[in-house]
Amino acid sequence: MKAAVYEGPRTVMVKDVPDAKIEHPCDILVKITTTNICGSDLHMYEGRTSFDTGRSLGHENLGEVVEVGSAVSKVKVGDYVVLPFNIACGFCKQCEKGLTNYCLTMQPEPALAGAAYGFAEMGPYQGGQAEYLRVPYGDFNALRLGEDAVERQKDYVMLADIFPTGYHATEMAGVGPGDQTIVYGAGPVGLMAAYSAILKGAGRVWVADHHQDRLRKAEEIGAIAIDTSSEDPAEVVKEATLGLGADNGCECVGYQAHDSGGHEDAALTLNGLIDSVRFTGSLGVVGVFLPEDPGGAKTQGKLEAEGKIPFDYGLMWFKGQHMGTGQAPVKRYNRALRDLIAGGRAEPGFVVSHELPLDEAASAYEHFDNRDEGWTKVILHPDGRR
Repeated sequence: MKAAVYEGPRTVMVKDVPDAKIEHPCDILVKITTTNICGSDLHMYEGRTSFDTGRSLGHENLGEVVEVGSAVSKVKVGDYVVLPFNIACGFCKQCEKGLTNYCLTMQPEPALAGAAYGFAEMGPYQGGQAEYLRVPYGDFNALRLGEDAVERQKDYVMLADIFPTGYHATEMAGVGPGDQTIVYGAGPVGLMAAYSAILKGAGRVWVADHHQDRLRKAEEIGAIAIDTSSEDPAEVVKEATLGLGADNGCECVGYQAHDSGGHEDAALTLNGLIDSVRFTGSLGVVGVFLPEDPGGAKTQGKLEAEGKIPFDYGLMWFKGQHMGTGQAPVKRYNRALRDLIAGGRAEPGFVVSHELPLDEAASAYEHFDNRDEGWTKVILHPDGRR
């Protein structure tokens, strides 16, 4: 079968790899029809993680079930399913708490927790930017879709990661009706956080970024764009709130944050968020931060390469703020968000700018990584359609 394979920094090739297959009675085999390139894929693409060459990428996946293991009882051949990027067992201590993002069973390293498809340090699992994908514990991990699955794949595939992740940011930030919320980052996850805040009834939502095409997307959904190349988000928000700041906020950029001049600063958006949110406000941080960054010493400094950043904890402590961090437990949210899509209340596919066949993955990665104008979110179709 064909798959998008990482061959080194900024090199992805679509090539033949061993066929995915059932390996355990609880597995299902999914023919992937729609798979996304995620912003966190770019960390691996740029060589800023420990991702091994020769592995296939892709953790935002949707497709048709074509085979099930002998122990699978709920999911049937022919079902269309969307797959949380978290691979979870459903029965470990963490999964029993609903923390499928930190499953203990599927992560083979005893000192770690959490597993995912085609992701650095999250188990040996292949990614879904491929024709087929093996899904462990299919009854637990696959979310079945309704009769509109085929024609609405652009919306439903967002349930694999970015829609629940953006929603998770707003949950950790405690966003509620009438709130004033600031989101740092207008990439796909930041747009989903802003969209989630609006769905929750936030009274005013600002989105801060310096990419004009992404800011336009934010305005399309009713958010207020802040162009960080010409404005200080904290000052904009304070001016609009009698000097107090937003009720809460979300960080959706992570350790490769850049200013408008291209200077990389891992603490840029995190510290901006602390400054932007009022005393006793809450922060939801879903932008990726890692304990090791192979490229950090060159682009930032030795401490940043070890995951240590100049975080303004003093100001956060002084303001009595609360912070939630980490990857999203997708299963906590994906069923409810699916039903919002099915009921016509949510259309997260608005972020998509390009739908391409899998064979164009190398070019798609290059454009998306360059943040080329108009490349806000890329979907790949292994069946070759556009």
